[in-house]
Parts: sequence; structure tokens; C-alpha cells
Amino acid sequence: MLRWFGVQEGDEVIVPAYTYSATANVVVHCGAKIVFVDVKEDFNIDVTKVEEAITENTKVIMPVDLAGFPCNYDQLNTLVRKSEIRFKFKARTKEQEQLGRIMILSDAAHSVGAEYKGKKTGNLTDVTVYSFHAVKNLTTAEGGAICLNFPDPFDNAAIYQYLKVKSLHGQSKDAFSKTQIGGWRYDISEPGYKFNMTDIAAAMGLVELERYDTEMLVRRKQIFDQYKEAFQTSEWAQIPIYETDEKLSSYHVFLLRIKDINEEQRDAIIQKIFENGVAVNVHFIPLPMMTYYKGIGYNIADFPVSYSNYSRVISLPVYYDLTDEQVRVVIETVKASVNPRRV
Repeated sequence: MLRWFGVQEGDEVIVPAYTYSATANVVVHCGAKIVFVDVKEDFNIDVTKVEEAITENTKVIMPVDLAGFPCNYDQLNTLVRKSEIRFKFKARTKEQEQLGRIMILSDAAHSVGAEYKGKKTGNLTDVTVYSFHAVKNLTTAEGGAICLNFPDPFDNAAIYQYLKVKSLHGQSKDAFSKTQIGGWRYDISEPGYKFNMTDIAAAMGLVELERYDTEMLVRRKQIFDQYKEAFQTSEWAQIPIYETDEKLSSYHVFLLRIKDINEEQRDAIIQKIFENGVAVNVHFIPLPMMTYYKGIGYNIADFPVSYSNYSRVISLPVYYDLTDEQVRVVIETVKASVNPRRV
């Protein structure tokens, strides 16, 4: 989507410092500059920091629905439409000129099924990209999807057709179309790529879709609620926000934070949890802490909220087949692994 929009060397793309590498790596692949901004307590991008980071070179903002909790899309959509922000925007391609403003490209890898003000993710801004990787709520083992929601005068169906051709070697027809009577002839309109989803992966996805709202999301919410009930009475526990009057999470990752500890103490707690037979994780190490990004000049000290969130967080297991008994074991193990004076 960045390449479609014409993002190139000299351009800037705003990305939260707290995300997985995939969000930022694509900017590097386009030759553009990543502009990291800090996040808020809810782990999602800080819109005030976004506004401060916008320059005449900014072409795209990439919010991330971390852990499945939607960002503040009304604020972001309003921001890029402000007259003073639009005035800064310098179009370099036909697509940029047609949009006439910064594009918002949502990384919704965690938020299939999440809602913002009654709308599902995928409907909230210009473009939304989902991931169906093996560890995601809705999985096809590998793959993903792009949701196009450009305003007039864009033709979203035409953009879809263009991307479809590009994803299959620049071929005008897919394999199914060519097997129809008289449909063998096709054309190659450009030297495209091979990144279409396989039929087997898509078949798995269709089955997952059928049960997603009625089974998958229901069970994941039950697990979230059990964790919340168990930890909210512990003075050391900071419960993640996953439901408000405006937002519903997809319940992808339960990001439990431990109050008033440092990174080393968090790591020691994780080690104790592992030693007692429970697997936990950390989502994620902020990108300015990674060797590549440090090497090109980014410093985690510039993103204090991201570091605070990271240094105290433990991702608890959440998956469809996790039983209530296993949830109880996780809860008891975590509590026992925290410093006894804090339990």
C-alpha cells in the first residue's frame, strides 16, 4: 500500500515506537524515513505526538491497534483533514494528489473483529491491513487482507483489481478464471509479484470466519474477563483497558503490567513464571531498542511511555482452547511469581 501511494526516498511515515518490526520495516523497504512517536497508557499511538511530528514530507500515518484495542480514529481522521495540516502536504504522485492529504494506513494485525463507535476495524480509515498469521485470532496459517475505504473520487474496486493483478505476476486472470470454458487466454500487464493467498489458506480462513464472532471472540473475552476479575484486587496489577463506551477489543493479547518495577525485575518475574510451567511473553520490545533502529539513530529515551509500558508488561496466554482450569493455573502462577510482599 505504501508503494501504491508512491512513498519513496525523501518521504516520511509516522509509526508508533511500540509495535512489531513489520510496521516499520515496510517503510525502510520503500526508502522512506520512519518517524517514531510515543504511545499512550493504552499502548496505542499518541495523536498529540503525531501532530507534532508532521512535516511537509509526511505522506502516511500508520496507527497500530495493539493487542486488539482500536486507536482513536476520529482524532486521526480529523487531524489529517485540518486545513493547516493539508496545507503542509506536498503531493508527489497522482494518488497523493488525488487524496490531497496524508493517508492513514491502519495496522490492524491484532484487531480483527474489534469495534470503534459501533464500526468494525476495516471501516475506520483509508486503508486497514489485517494479519492471519498462525498466532492471530483469525488464522489462515499465513496471509492477510487489505481493506480499502478511500473517499470519493477514488474507485476502491479499481484499486482492488490493480492490487490483485500485482499480487499474481501481473497476470490478468487467476487460475480459476483460466479454467473456465474459453477462458485460457490471459495477459501480463506488468512484472508483478507473487503474494496472493493460497486457496488452501483461504479455505481455512472461510471456516474461521464462520465461527469467529460467535465462538472465537466470545471465548477470548471470557478469558480476558477472568484475568481482570482475578488481578483487579491485587494492588500491584495494572489491568489493560479492553472495553470502553466507544471501543471493544478483539481480545488478542492480555497485557498485564506490574506497577513500580523495572525491566530487570519484570524479567525475573517472567523467569519464575516459566520455571513453574506457564508460558508468557512480552508484546513488544519497542523498535528504538532494536539493534537496527538504534544503529540508524533512534533512542528509546525519546519514548518514555513506550519504555514504561514495555518494562513492566507481561503478556498472558489467551487462546480458544485454553480451559478455565488452565486460566486458573496461569493466574495462581503469576501471583506466586510476583514479589511476595506485593501479592
